[in-house]
Amino acid sequence: MFADDERSLQELMKLELPRLGHRVTVCPDGLTAVAALEKNTYDCILVDLDMPGKDGIEVIAHCKELAPETEAVVLTGKSSMDSAIAALRHGAFDYLTKPCKLIELQALLQRVADKRQLTQKYRALQHQVQRLEGAPQLIGKTPGMQKVNLLVAKVAPTSSTVLILGETGTGKELVARALHDHSTRADHPFVAINCGALPETLIESELFGHRKGAFTGADDHRVGLFEVAHGGTLFLDEIGELPKAMQAKLLRVLESGEIRRVGENKSTTVDVRVVCATHRDLQVMVAEEEFREDLMYRINTFEIHLPPLRERVEDVPALARHLLSRHRREAELAEDAIEALCGHVWPGNVRELANVIEHATILCDSGPIRREHLPQHFDSRRLQGAARQRRGVMTLREMEMEAIREALERTDGNKPKAAEQLGVSLKTLYNKLNQASELEKSA
Repeated sequence: MFADDERSLQELMKLELPRLGHRVTVCPDGLTAVAALEKNTYDCILVDLDMPGKDGIEVIAHCKELAPETEAVVLTGKSSMDSAIAALRHGAFDYLTKPCKLIELQALLQRVADKRQLTQKYRALQHQVQRLEGAPQLIGKTPGMQKVNLLVAKVAPTSSTVLILGETGTGKELVARALHDHSTRADHPFVAINCGALPETLIESELFGHRKGAFTGADDHRVGLFEVAHGGTLFLDEIGELPKAMQAKLLRVLESGEIRRVGENKSTTVDVRVVCATHRDLQVMVAEEEFREDLMYRINTFEIHLPPLRERVEDVPALARHLLSRHRREAELAEDAIEALCGHVWPGNVRELANVIEHATILCDSGPIRREHLPQHFDSRRLQGAARQRRGVMTLREMEMEAIREALERTDGNKPKAAEQLGVSLKTLYNKLNQASELEKSA
């Protein structure tokens, strides 16, 4: 954007900047410039310090408030250092004294472009380092996990929307990260949000952002997670918990590629791959009119089922060793500990296993992890024996409720502690208890 009240300069920039390879919006005064900034985003703004309505300093300040990454260059007829220093203090990239040569302006704009490119490379490098330091590992050699790895390898290089299904604690976010890290978007952000963890009133602002003053408490402009994830992947965990009103807005974004901040009239185009996950049955939710059918089909372009830990007990030793290495690289698991781990029911899946391993590393000062280092309630022989006695009679729901009852007994009815021990969210625990209560009433 170019803002100056001199008509001759306006006409000159309309002709010359496009010839130099730049798209330009020309504004005759500060108020027009501010209005343009409200509607559009620019890589760079060129502003005169002395303009009617609002001066250059005010335009720069407004620009930095709306779009901090936009660079500002000051054009001034004053050769004093005071005006230049004032502009730099307000966030200007540099200044030029009028009259300036086009070659000088082009050189300065090239510096702006170089800086933006370096910033993008720096961010990409940051994401690469983060990925290398904490690269997700989908551990498992059972048929179920081999299928998951195969599907990840197939769909990761594409831009298809993916729906990951699985019980709470099975590692759905790890699968989403693997999809991102093996895609062409790996050098761009991976942003995760749990749709069930935010109040309904904040979800729209969190996803799409808001303008200052859009609602009570909106004291500043906020960039939404869709914009933060631009060029990369947005992971919407527990998509089944998304309110019905937000489902319609998400569908519009997925179909149009455009988002609209709360309190704004204009739309912004984003390039984001969306990966969703849920532990709920979306088909049942659609039948009960809790989830939009059109959104379900839109997010379910490609489906990956993540098996629960009890269905891949053979993977438990490898998973346990991997989780143990995150706490103590040289630590080992004794045979009696492995036997106990393999005999457990694992209602909380991999998350519960992670909690058990952390507990054991705290108790074990040195040497291998043994059965005695596992939590006191962790009596796999008793659970295994009960399972054998009732096999064919005890349903999965009954096994879950037995584990929940035992956790509540151990914690004296403290539900948050019980949920933590089980490796599930507090919300999931309440859902399980409510389901059990409804079944008892109907029985």
